[in-house]
Amino acid sequence: MRKAAVKIENRVAGWLIQDEQGYHFVYDMMYAAQQDARPVSLTLPLQEVAYTSNVLFPFFDGLIPEGWLLEIAEKNWKLNSKDRMGLLLACCKECIGAVSIEEVKELETL
Repeated sequence: MRKAAVKIENRVAGWLIQDEQGYHFVYDMMYAAQQDARPVSLTLPLQEVAYTSNVLFPFFDGLIPEGWLLEIAEKNWKLNSKDRMGLLLACCKECIGAVSIEEVKELETL
């Protein structure tokens, strides 16, 4: 299982999890309860129930670099282009825009 904190302007907005069943995205309840809470994407509106998919959600997949920049990331970090969660965790900590992705290690969740 791999887990990432999804941040909007450095505030944790939700959690992206990859496990044996696929991908899951759920909004952080404290974030969603705030007056100024906004969705990470129009395709993932604010809701209490987790989103589930067999493939990485298109919004998150779209954050992963393409072309020559992807080739550099794959070569330097020895990443597989088919490991979309791995690419997201490695390349999207400091994205252009309001959304960023930070890996959550197992010890941090205890």
